[in-house]
Amino acid sequence: MAAPFVHETAVVDDEVQIDEDVRIWHFTHVSYGARIGARSVLGQNVFVGRGVRIGIGVKIQNNVSLYAGVTVGDDVFLGPSCVFTNVLNPRAHVERKDEFAPTNVGRGVTVGANATIVCGHDLGEYALVGAGSVVTKDVLPHAVVVGNPAQRTAWACRCGEVLQSDGACVRCRDRYRITDDRCERVESRA
Repeated sequence: MAAPFVHETAVVDDEVQIDEDVRIWHFTHVSYGARIGARSVLGQNVFVGRGVRIGIGVKIQNNVSLYAGVTVGDDVFLGPSCVFTNVLNPRAHVERKDEFAPTNVGRGVTVGANATIVCGHDLGEYALVGAGSVVTKDVLPHAVVVGNPAQRTAWACRCGEVLQSDGACVRCRDRYRITDDRCERVESRA
């Protein structure tokens, strides 16, 4: 594994843990107490708030903001300009730093470009949030959600393909058991 790379224009505060083979690009700011897992890439102009946890193998595209209270699991993809809030009803004249609502992003999640994740909600493992969507409630594992507010329209395989109605993946050929509110892998062909 290689040592972390931090571009000369990036700002990394004190007490930040950056694991091996991490790349942090232009004009990114990583705040005090954040932790970035091995093999993660933070694109240009990313903001990582105080104490944010980022897992292993995470890809964060340009202009993404992760505010305090966000935890990102392993193998997550965060598309360009998506944003995670941390206060439900902010006001400039009211101090609410003690009201940050946690947001957990499960392993393998994809969040599309320009999506907004309202704080206090979990994104289940391997969920897929469509570009421009606004997440206002928890997202189930493997759920594909789109729109404002985001609604489930399908289920996704671990490899990212939308599953067929019988729970089969056309790409990797894994099979899933699907019910109204659950999707779980029952057979792996890999």
